[in-house]
Amino acid sequence: MQSCEISADSTDDPLSSGLRRKRQPRIVVIGAGLAGLSAAKALLESGFTDVTVLEATDRIGGRVQSVQLGHATFELGATWIHGSHGNPVYHLAEDNGLLEETTDSERSVGRISLYSKNGVAYHLTNSGQRIPKDVVEEFSDLYNEVYNLTQEFFQRGKPVNAESQNSVGVFTRDVVRKRVKADPDDTEAVKRLKLAMIQQYLKVESCESSSHSMDEVSLSEFGEWTEIPGAHHVIPCGFIKIVEILARSIPKSVIQLRKPVKCIHWNQSVSKEIERVADHNSDLPEENKGSNVFVECEDCEFIPADHVIVTVSLGVLKKRHESLFHPRLPEEKVMAIEKLGINTTDKIFLEFEEPFWSSECNSIQFVWEDEAESESLTYPEELWYKKICSFDVLYPPERYGHVLSGWICGEEALIMEKCDDETVAETCTEMLRKFTGNPNIPKPRRILRSSWGSNPHFRGSYSYTQVGSSGADVEKLAKPLPYAESSKSPPMQVMFSGEATHRKYYSTTHGAVLSGQREAARLIEMYQDLLQ
Repeated sequence: MQSCEISADSTDDPLSSGLRRKRQPRIVVIGAGLAGLSAAKALLESGFTDVTVLEATDRIGGRVQSVQLGHATFELGATWIHGSHGNPVYHLAEDNGLLEETTDSERSVGRISLYSKNGVAYHLTNSGQRIPKDVVEEFSDLYNEVYNLTQEFFQRGKPVNAESQNSVGVFTRDVVRKRVKADPDDTEAVKRLKLAMIQQYLKVESCESSSHSMDEVSLSEFGEWTEIPGAHHVIPCGFIKIVEILARSIPKSVIQLRKPVKCIHWNQSVSKEIERVADHNSDLPEENKGSNVFVECEDCEFIPADHVIVTVSLGVLKKRHESLFHPRLPEEKVMAIEKLGINTTDKIFLEFEEPFWSSECNSIQFVWEDEAESESLTYPEELWYKKICSFDVLYPPERYGHVLSGWICGEEALIMEKCDDETVAETCTEMLRKFTGNPNIPKPRRILRSSWGSNPHFRGSYSYTQVGSSGADVEKLAKPLPYAESSKSPPMQVMFSGEATHRKYYSTTHGAVLSGQREAARLIEMYQDLLQ
């Protein structure tokens, strides 16, 4: 069997003897989402010829999933291009004419995006009353002022006091409550409404962060996430078009669908069983049997590689890192995986024959009056629906019909995923009747919803910096294996990409794209002489 070990007189050469003979490196990309496709595209365009993309599901796109219903496209996953200036996703959309039908109302400027900036958000209570617009505006100004304070701990290096428990939720709830209660101009009734609105705003924030609760999001690190300047954009024809553009230049033979990976055997750790299989596999060239990495697939195929780019979600890494890598990952990387956070944000689309909401209403926000003094945002299983923070009105109706998009996150989203469509539709209808005070709201004619948390190929929506984690953990997660400073083995055998590996842009589509390009750039630099 041919050895892939680096000879004693060339330990400084990062390439194995086979690669120094000008053999093209074999690169396997695991995952055909935005990160994986971006990496594969960059590698192929730079001259690499032996690139394989393995995708566990029956489609490309990962956490981008556009569903066509009638003439409209609904996004179960990524919905907005967040920012425009220097955003690679925005430039892909703009350069390919994907934003030509985007209306002015779908170019939203602001921290929390709705489907339309037109109209007014209706904050309704569980007693069926609408909170006056001036009360909402006063509270919103206060909340946003405190939100800006949460950014300063990282951006200005402000020390975090013990009372906040280094938690965005604890800090925000405490500061806003104190200011509401101290306001001499408000009546007790108005104060109670504003106190109840705190929890509703934190639910919205949790959906934005894809956390179970903002109590779990690190206060000291919250401000490191960086917003790209410019408006948020909706792609009317579907975010999947970005995926298709990335895949356009990738030969179909490169991407293998329904090809889940069982284990990545790295650092020449090929077991005797794999060698036994390889020795009896007439299709496997002799030179492949000494590969630095073998990707073991669920269908029992072993794919040899020089480099593997892993783009699976943080949720999958949390669940499977012990069995997915052999040898096991270094403790530093395991700790980063365990410290960083990921949870579920789901959407619930409800289509109605006719709108029961007014033409100026762009969203229905649910404010539970009994939560004015609540500390926790965790509910008993039978009350999962109390975690639904709002329903946005999809706009324009000429494109979408009369559709509301609901938001739910955390453990309650997982409970929702276990329910059948009939139960979820009935529950949401009862909520809408209760909060609008209109008992005649009909059941929706159709329901469509996501299930990112229970899907074994994702196990969550996107990542956040959990209390106890930091941007340094993101860097550790992204660091290729084996670590160059502690190994004489060929470097960058196993590389990591995906939104959770981008320190400034985690949780975003542009973070995923840039992380894929980042890992491709490492290999392009490594093999620049070979590629010339």
